[in-house]
Amino acid sequence: MQGFEVIPAVDLKGGNCVQLQQGKKDALIFSAENPVVIAREWVAQGARRLHIIDLDGAFMEAQSNFGVIKEIAESESIKGKVRIQVGGGIRSYEAAVKLLKIGVDRVIFGTAAFKSPQLIQKLADEFSSERVMVALDAREGKVAIDGWREVTGLEVKDAVKKAEELGAGSLLFTNIDVEGLMRGVEKGIIEQFVGAASVPVVIAGGVSSAEDVNWIKEVGASGVVLGSALYKGKINFERVKC
Repeated sequence: MQGFEVIPAVDLKGGNCVQLQQGKKDALIFSAENPVVIAREWVAQGARRLHIIDLDGAFMEAQSNFGVIKEIAESESIKGKVRIQVGGGIRSYEAAVKLLKIGVDRVIFGTAAFKSPQLIQKLADEFSSERVMVALDAREGKVAIDGWREVTGLEVKDAVKKAEELGAGSLLFTNIDVEGLMRGVEKGIIEQFVGAASVPVVIAGGVSSAEDVNWIKEVGASGVVLGSALYKGKINFERVKC
C-alpha cells in the first residue's frame, strides 16, 4: 500500500505559478514566472507527486498552460521518477488522453463529473480507475463547480458516492471556505468526507501547519496538497514530507 503523500501544488495561470485566495482569479497572493523550475525544486526537496492545476482552464478562459505542463512532465528530473496529477478545465476525452499520453499519472475531473459523468466512466474503463480522480470542492458543505463559481445543491457526502459509482479511483476534497486563508483546516467536514469514502482521499484547503498535515494523515486520508502556506513560508516542505 502506498504511503501518505505530501503534495506540493503548482497552480498555473497565464504561464505563471500562482496561488489564489479562495479560488478568486483576481485574489493573487503569490506569483512566479518559472513554474517548471519551481516544480523541479519541489522534486529536488523530495516530493513524490506534484499537483498541477490549469486555472485558466478551470475558469473556462483557455487551456493555455498545456505546454508548461508538458515541459514539467517531460523534465529529466521528473519523468518516470515522480507522479503527477493534473486538473483544471478537463472537460473532454481528448483533453484527458492528451495529458495521460505525456506521462500524467492521473487526471482530475471537477465540473465534468457532474455535467459529463460518462466521461469519467469511459476513462476509468479504458485507462483504469487509478488514473481518474474526481475533485469535490465544497462551499458551506455543498459541491461547487465551474471554477467554484456555481454552488450546487448536492451535499458533499452524497457526491462522494456518486463519484465512486462513476469509477473514480481517488477523490480530492477542497474546502473552499478556508482555501488560501492559511488559518487551518475545518476538521469536522474532513472527517465526514474521509469517513464517507471507500477510495483514497487527498485533502486540500486551509492546510497551514505541520499539525494540520499530521492530523489529516491520522484521520485516514491518503495525502494532502500544500499550496499557499508552502509558498508563503508557513510550512517547510522538507520538514513535513513523508
